[in-house]
Amino acid sequence: MEQTNKGKKRRGINEQQNIAYLFILVPVSLLLIFGIFPILMALYFSFTDYNIIEPANWIGFANFHKIFQDEFFFVSLRNTLVYTFLYVPLGLIVALGTAILLNKKVKVTNLFRTFFYLPVLCSTVATATIWYWLLNPQHGLLNQLLRLIGIDGPAWLYSSNWAMTAIVIMSVWMTFGGNMMIFLAGLQGINPALYEAADIEGASSWQKFRHITWPQLSKTTFLVTTQLIIGAFQVFDQAYMLTKGGPGNSTITLVYYIYNKGFGGLEMGYASALSFILFLIIFVFSLVNMKLTNKEIN
Repeated sequence: MEQTNKGKKRRGINEQQNIAYLFILVPVSLLLIFGIFPILMALYFSFTDYNIIEPANWIGFANFHKIFQDEFFFVSLRNTLVYTFLYVPLGLIVALGTAILLNKKVKVTNLFRTFFYLPVLCSTVATATIWYWLLNPQHGLLNQLLRLIGIDGPAWLYSSNWAMTAIVIMSVWMTFGGNMMIFLAGLQGINPALYEAADIEGASSWQKFRHITWPQLSKTTFLVTTQLIIGAFQVFDQAYMLTKGGPGNSTITLVYYIYNKGFGGLEMGYASALSFILFLIIFVFSLVNMKLTNKEIN
């Protein structure tokens, strides 16, 4: 009798395990088909001369050698770095500052949180259409506001000196709402007793931010900064919709250059090699960010 019950229990456990494996099989299959397999194929094509039309021709490391002799690669890399060093700190400051302002127990804060999060839900096409009008040098709202205070606004998207700045402003507006929500979650996880103790000691707002808020948000800041860095190096939609990489190649980014080579010039092998160089750059910057954040935590 006991052996029969044990046998039933084992069969029940085996059935549960089989059902669990079945549920796991679906996401794992999707990951393999749409994630791992394309990466492996891209790695293979990066060592080939492939134009989609003809069979791939193995050429070894020729594509990677070509990258370091490609003038436009360094132009796109420089533009991407400029965008990153503008976008990441500005996005971090705006998101954190907004989160601190909205971390209040006031009814109206929920409304403002919703308003600030809405741009995250908008498509890049819709957002670019709005900002294309806002940044119009003659009739754009931004330049009209500047004229009210006696400033003659720049040509923005038509100036090689200002086009990247315009894209950064639009990108920050698009994405800061999501990062704001992450910071809000981090702020609400801080023990209120720390602020109460600081108030008793007579600490100023800046001192509370420096010695309590910022250290307590170190892990949250690492997450947001990493997301900002990855998003910055993968920027494409904004430049494609607003400037098409111009004027004078001043806004052509690495991903935009990869797109042009792959789908414009049908140089799929070279585009794949560029993609892996981009992956290595993102990986290095993420490691640097992790090291700097770990130092602050420790």
